[in-house]
Amino acid sequence: MAAQDEITKRLTAAFAPRDLQVINESHKHAGHSGDDGSGESHFRVMIRADAFAAMSRVERHRAVHKALGDLNTRIHALALDIG
Repeated sequence: MAAQDEITKRLTAAFAPRDLQVINESHKHAGHSGDDGSGESHFRVMIRADAFAAMSRVERHRAVHKALGDLNTRIHALALDIG
Protein backbone atom coordinates (compact mmCIF):
# COMPACT_ATOMS: atom_id res chain seq x y z
CA MET A 1 0.00 0.00 0.00
CA ALA A 2 1.26 3.50 -0.83
CA ALA A 3 2.44 5.48 2.19
CA GLN A 4 -0.12 8.23 1.55
CA ASP A 5 -2.95 5.70 1.63
CA GLU A 6 -1.55 4.00 4.73
CA ILE A 7 -1.25 7.33 6.57
CA THR A 8 -4.86 8.14 5.70
CA LYS A 9 -6.05 4.71 6.81
CA ARG A 10 -4.22 4.75 10.14
CA LEU A 11 -5.19 8.31 11.08
CA THR A 12 -8.82 7.70 10.15
CA ALA A 13 -8.92 4.56 12.29
CA ALA A 14 -7.24 6.24 15.26
CA PHE A 15 -9.04 9.60 15.34
CA ALA A 16 -12.22 9.52 13.17
CA PRO A 17 -11.32 12.98 11.85
CA ARG A 18 -13.81 15.60 10.68
CA ASP A 19 -11.24 16.67 8.11
CA LEU A 20 -8.09 14.94 6.92
CA GLN A 21 -5.73 15.89 4.14
CA VAL A 22 -2.58 13.90 3.44
CA ILE A 23 -0.39 15.52 0.82
CA ASN A 24 2.67 13.87 -0.69
CA GLU A 25 5.28 16.62 -1.08
CA SER A 26 8.15 14.29 -1.97
CA HIS A 27 8.50 15.76 -5.46
CA LYS A 28 9.48 19.10 -3.89
CA HIS A 29 12.46 17.42 -2.21
CA ALA A 30 13.85 15.35 -5.08
CA GLY A 31 17.61 15.13 -4.77
CA HIS A 32 17.64 16.62 -1.26
CA SER A 33 18.74 14.93 1.92
CA GLY A 34 16.24 12.29 2.97
CA ASP A 35 14.96 11.67 -0.55
CA ASP A 36 15.30 7.93 -1.04
CA GLY A 37 14.00 8.03 -4.60
CA SER A 38 10.76 6.24 -3.68
CA GLY A 39 8.60 9.33 -4.09
CA GLU A 40 7.23 8.65 -0.59
CA SER A 41 9.56 10.49 1.76
CA HIS A 42 7.92 13.85 2.58
CA PHE A 43 4.30 14.37 3.65
CA ARG A 44 2.09 17.16 4.96
CA VAL A 45 -0.92 16.22 7.11
CA MET A 46 -3.80 18.47 8.11
CA ILE A 47 -6.14 16.74 10.54
CA ARG A 48 -9.11 17.97 12.56
CA ALA A 49 -10.68 15.64 15.11
CA ASP A 50 -12.61 15.92 18.36
CA ALA A 51 -10.16 13.43 19.86
CA PHE A 52 -7.55 16.21 20.03
CA ALA A 53 -9.71 18.67 22.00
CA ALA A 54 -8.28 17.89 25.45
CA MET A 55 -4.70 17.36 24.26
CA SER A 56 -1.80 19.79 24.31
CA ARG A 57 0.11 20.43 21.09
CA VAL A 58 2.84 18.00 22.13
CA GLU A 59 0.29 15.32 23.07
CA ARG A 60 -1.38 15.70 19.67
CA HIS A 61 1.89 15.22 17.83
CA ARG A 62 2.78 12.20 19.96
CA ALA A 63 -0.66 10.68 19.34
CA VAL A 64 -0.30 11.06 15.57
CA HIS A 65 3.18 9.53 15.56
CA LYS A 66 1.94 6.66 17.74
CA ALA A 67 -0.95 6.03 15.33
CA LEU A 68 1.47 5.93 12.39
CA GLY A 69 3.62 3.34 14.14
CA ASP A 70 6.22 1.76 11.85
CA LEU A 71 5.47 4.27 9.08
CA ASN A 72 7.57 6.75 11.05
CA THR A 73 10.67 4.84 9.96
CA ARG A 74 9.67 4.97 6.26
CA ILE A 75 8.91 8.69 6.16
CA HIS A 76 11.74 11.22 6.24
CA ALA A 77 9.65 14.34 6.91
CA LEU A 78 6.13 14.80 8.27
CA ALA A 79 4.66 18.30 8.60
CA LEU A 80 1.64 18.31 10.94
CA ASP A 81 -1.25 20.75 11.24
CA ILE A 82 -3.40 19.28 14.01
CA GLY A 83 -6.58 20.65 15.47
